Formats: sequence, C-alpha cells, structure tokens
Amino acid sequence: MSGTHTGVPSVLAHTLPRPVPIDEFEGCPVGDVFRRLGDRWSMLLLILLGGRPHRYNELHRAIEGISQRMLTRTLRTLETDGLVRREVYPTVPPSVEYSLTPLGRTLLEPLSALADWAVRHEADIHEARSHHTDAG
Repeated sequence: MSGTHTGVPSVLAHTLPRPVPIDEFEGCPVGDVFRRLGDRWSMLLLILLGGRPHRYNELHRAIEGISQRMLTRTLRTLETDGLVRREVYPTVPPSVEYSLTPLGRTLLEPLSALADWAVRHEADIHEARSHHTDAG
C-alpha cells in the first residue's frame, strides 16, 4: 500500500472503471480466489488440512454430505491451484495423504480474519436480513 493510501482498505485504494469491463472483472485475481473459496467445500477442506495432513478417507469421513466424486474434484482443484499437496506413499495398496502447501498455509490467516469477522457480525447480518424480509 502506498503512503498516499494509508488507512484506506486495499479494496478501496483503486478506482474501478465505470462500467467495470467484464474481462477485467473475470480476470481479477481477487474474484478468482473468492470464486474458488466460495464453492461449497474448498474452504472447509483448507481448514481441515490447516490442522494437519489427512488421508483421503479421513477427509471423506470428516465432511458429512460430500460425495467421493466431489471430494476428489475439489482436492484436485485445490492441488491445481497450488494450495494442497497430494502425496502417494508406496504401500500396498498405495496410501494418499493431503496437506497444505506453503502457499495454502498463507491463506489461513486471511481466512481466519474473514471467519472472525463473520462470527463477530453474525447477529448484525441476521438482524439486517430479518428487517429486509419484513419490509419486502
């Protein structure tokens, strides 16, 4: 952050063009990360793996309602993004363990800040939704 934007949240430090070009919006790295973390399972998997490495079946048992197909797909996507590491051990049958990469670990702090904000403002959000529903 530059000295001229001291105290200004980084999301407000840039002036967006009006209208925002769709290719700029779709190519935005922030939006890309939010789309990834905003899916149903990615954030939960990152949090579980942030605690310790897990084998595939441990993860499957740890998340009620996730199908094997969706677990595999989400893990592969997180691996492709460089956030999760998949390690195959030469046992019979082969065992596979998933862990966060160093890049994935750097995501835990901002995720924690967002989680803390959500918990801190949960009642405010529910109240606002209630007023909005009542008025509509």
